[in-house]
Amino acid sequence: MGRATGTWLSGPQIGPGGGGDYRGQDLGLPESGPGSLAGGWLRTLGLGVDWILAGGVSLLFVSFDSPNLGTTVLFVWFVLGVVSLTLFGFTPGQFAVGLRVARVDYGPDRTEAEVTGEVPVAAVGILRALGRQVLIVFLVPALINDYNGRALHDRATGTALVRSR
Repeated sequence: MGRATGTWLSGPQIGPGGGGDYRGQDLGLPESGPGSLAGGWLRTLGLGVDWILAGGVSLLFVSFDSPNLGTTVLFVWFVLGVVSLTLFGFTPGQFAVGLRVARVDYGPDRTEAEVTGEVPVAAVGILRALGRQVLIVFLVPALINDYNGRALHDRATGTALVRSR
């Protein structure tokens, strides 16, 4: 007989479990194509592009052999993320790999209407962008995913990283 509480081998679990036939259905997102939830590899690739870009911009402020290079890269990445998410809804790395941050806190009906183009896409806003970046700095929230594949920083800010093309 299985244990209802699981064991430490079960891993972290967030949320009530799958709410549909595919990831994102309970959020009003399509199964595939534009508007569908992004996979882990695309998320990682977008983050990598952002880090490389932040590293290049950081070299305008400090030299390559500076002991402050890492801190400068983190600061530039943080500011770049908050500003670009607030203004455009995606970071340069997310744009390069075809992703955007979507608000899903309005419920599945509104999210589905945004995906189909019936209503304009809701802005992420500066507070959500700031909250996402702060949580991503700590890395652990980005590694814990729910049944939809959304990380803790997405759940905390009512957002999801979706495909834009």
